[in-house]
Amino acid sequence: MPEKPIGILGGTFDPVHNAHLALAHAALDRLGLGAVLWIPAGQPPHRATPRAAAADRLGLVRAAIANEPRFQLDASEVTHQTPSYTVHTLERLRRQYGPARPLVLLMGADAFLGLPDWHRWRELFDLAHIAVATRPGFPLDDFAAPLAEEFVTRRLHIGGDPAHCRLASADFTKTPAGNIATFELVAGTVSATAVRGLIAAHAPDAALAPLLPPAVLDYIRQHSLYGH
Repeated sequence: MPEKPIGILGGTFDPVHNAHLALAHAALDRLGLGAVLWIPAGQPPHRATPRAAAADRLGLVRAAIANEPRFQLDASEVTHQTPSYTVHTLERLRRQYGPARPLVLLMGADAFLGLPDWHRWRELFDLAHIAVATRPGFPLDDFAAPLAEEFVTRRLHIGGDPAHCRLASADFTKTPAGNIATFELVAGTVSATAVRGLIAAHAPDAALAPLLPPAVLDYIRQHSLYGH
């Protein structure tokens, strides 16, 4: 039996919040993943320097995922001062897991639509599959031309009518890389910027509890992060 695919979830996680966890849990449930690898970025190329220190962002993710044995923390990149390009991350993981293990890069729809602006973005498909979380009733559309071509060519279908898709199910075990699948994420969105603003404004726990896992909120309070 082929090894189960590994999901890859990168981000600054500044802080990690409930929408991150919802995406990771949905990916486990819908995509047949054996694990989700959480990779906090050091210096993301298209964002400002993270507010929390590397050690604290590691601590936040560690607290968030402690109760799910299929979630794993990869601390290889969080202290890097050079830009954290996804293609470099996938090259490292491909060396680590070998050429045959299916890898699945997890991302939201907004990030996927901006993929043509990413460093060496077409090479991502040589290294991993891509799974895109969408909101119910908001299918992916309005692609830039080069991404539209990749989406039509590489898309796998999860359930429903497979008439316009290459496969009737998103089986990532058939190849180690190269396909795209979408899956609906029912949970609402959370803005890390908004969370940091609430904390800086001394919002009560009742206002933050719907946005953050309890262990993450405890860590933030204990370490006085984000201006608390």
